[in-house]
Amino acid sequence: QVQLVESGGGLVQAGGSLRLSCAASGRTFSSYGMGWFRQAPGKLREFVAAVNWGGGNTYYADSVKGRFTISRDNAKNTVYLQMNSLKPEDTAVYYCARQSLFRRTVITAIESEYDFWGQGTQVTVSS
Repeated sequence: QVQLVESGGGLVQAGGSLRLSCAASGRTFSSYGMGWFRQAPGKLREFVAAVNWGGGNTYYADSVKGRFTISRDNAKNTVYLQMNSLKPEDTAVYYCARQSLFRRTVITAIESEYDFWGQGTQVTVSS
C-alpha cells in the first residue's frame, strides 16, 4: 500500500508563499503521475495541479496557473507544490494523490483517476 504524507501548510498573508511537500512510500513512486487537490469548507474537492510520472509535463487549474508550480524529486519520493502570490480564496485543505495507472502517458485532473490520497495539510491565507 502506498502512503502519502503532506506537509508545509500553515497560515500566511495574502501575497505570501508556501511550499507544500508530499512524501510517498513505495518502490514505484517514480512510475506514477501525481496530483494536488484542495477542498475548502462547504465546497467540493477541486483539482489544483498534476505532474506526469516522468516529471516533464505539468497541468494546472486555471485558478492557480501562473502562481503555483508542481514538481517532483523521484530520488526523494517527494512531490512539491510551490504556491506564490497566495490569495484568501486559496484557503483549503490540500491533498496530494497518486494516479491509478502505472506509467500513464497523460496526466489527469479527474479525481476518480487517482487512487491513493494523503491526509491533507491546511493552508490558510489571511487578507
